[in-house]
Amino acid sequence: MAEKILVVDDEKEIADLIEAYLQNENLDVYKFYSGAEALDYMENMEFDLVILDIMLPDISGLSICQMVRDKGCACPVIMLTAKDSETDKITGLTLGADDYITKPFRPLELIARVKAQLRRYKKYNTISAPHVTETIFEYAGLMMNIKTYECTIDGNSLLLTPTEFSILRILLERKGSVVSAEDLFHEVWQGEYYTKSNNTLTVHIRHLREKMGDTGERPKYIKTVWGVGYKIEEI
Repeated sequence: MAEKILVVDDEKEIADLIEAYLQNENLDVYKFYSGAEALDYMENMEFDLVILDIMLPDISGLSICQMVRDKGCACPVIMLTAKDSETDKITGLTLGADDYITKPFRPLELIARVKAQLRRYKKYNTISAPHVTETIFEYAGLMMNIKTYECTIDGNSLLLTPTEFSILRILLERKGSVVSAEDLFHEVWQGEYYTKSNNTLTVHIRHLREKMGDTGERPKYIKTVWGVGYKIEEI
């Protein structure tokens, strides 16, 4: 069954172009030119991925992203922005977006991002993952179940995006070892180019810590090894 992709962009030419390229990849596309129309449709429909323009005339794409997460939807969200603004990007990531792309963009780059997000989403929502040798991780009250895509702290559910789930899983798998920022970035954002000025990973780590209630100077779970990367300590 083809994955369902929601596309919301008030620029008709761009929305139509995205639709054509996605359909060429045999994906089912549900396209809307306004945020209100998209929200009405989303009430009764589940999607595998959402592509949102930030600058919509009626409802901000950032607001829609937050609504998507508030309803408990963990599907990947890619934000489109006409501004090459760090503030917009960081805000989008903080609200639960998994990736962003700045207009004007190359359609094939967007398709590559979509495919990477769908691969990760399917990978961590598949019951039978043959490469997974350990399916449940437990650490200091934290529990992650790879098969059921569940994560809790002291019995309280954590609603994680696919990207956040991926980051935490990698760190738990390598518990006791430092994972370099570059290695972590490449494993999560497969095929993306990493630069030391890229703050995408930093924002996701910060947001993950906030969800875990672990934002103090001495975090209990995700430790920063300055100049190197991140780790979860062995108990």
